[in-house]
Amino acid sequence: GPSCCGRCRRAHYCGPEHQALDWRRGHRRSCGQHKDGDDSVDAIPEHNEFLFPEYEILIEPEEPELPADSTVDPDGKQEAVHTSKAPNEQEQPGSAGIAGETFQSLDEETLEAMAKCETEEDKIFQKFKEKVAAEPEQIIRYCRGGEGPIWVSGENTPEEKDIPNCLCGAKRIFEFQIMPQLLNYLQVDSLGESIDWGTLVVYTCADNCGGENKYLEEFLWKQDHSV
Repeated sequence: GPSCCGRCRRAHYCGPEHQALDWRRGHRRSCGQHKDGDDSVDAIPEHNEFLFPEYEILIEPEEPELPADSTVDPDGKQEAVHTSKAPNEQEQPGSAGIAGETFQSLDEETLEAMAKCETEEDKIFQKFKEKVAAEPEQIIRYCRGGEGPIWVSGENTPEEKDIPNCLCGAKRIFEFQIMPQLLNYLQVDSLGESIDWGTLVVYTCADNCGGENKYLEEFLWKQDHSV
């Protein structure tokens, strides 16, 4: 944080509110105990109910996707992969089996309704799982001004009118989304309260206003897992 304790000059804060809170939670007892060259006493005590664990974030570009029915040979050329049954394994007329008979007993209208139900909500969540499967430990997906977020559900997705303009009047555009994997790292279960989300999507000013290291209010859309 840009501010620090005026006494020990070791505890840093983003503002006076957090400094006052930390002082009441224990910094008053440890402030000034640190001696020059002695790292055995930390001026910032651990408050499990106040501070989350700290980690390093590694940034890597996302690898381009290949079609599901293709592969790449050692020379870097993309090849199509096809599968077919051997001649003696080809299905013969009337050999659909029990499963086929079960489906044949359903009328066409029922089958269409089942297919429609699967291709809307399930398809969106399946796309989300496939994207995450490539990097299951990812906590943030960043893509400013390009491809939009990946949603966990078809419900509660914002329309353009739902994203308010920036305080400067410019539109807000998608910049990054926070993934549910972050919940595991933050160990929020130890707080005794339920914190959960499917994804948190952050929209920021298209004109990138408010520079000069100032904090700027932006817009966040929270989407939960569909039930």
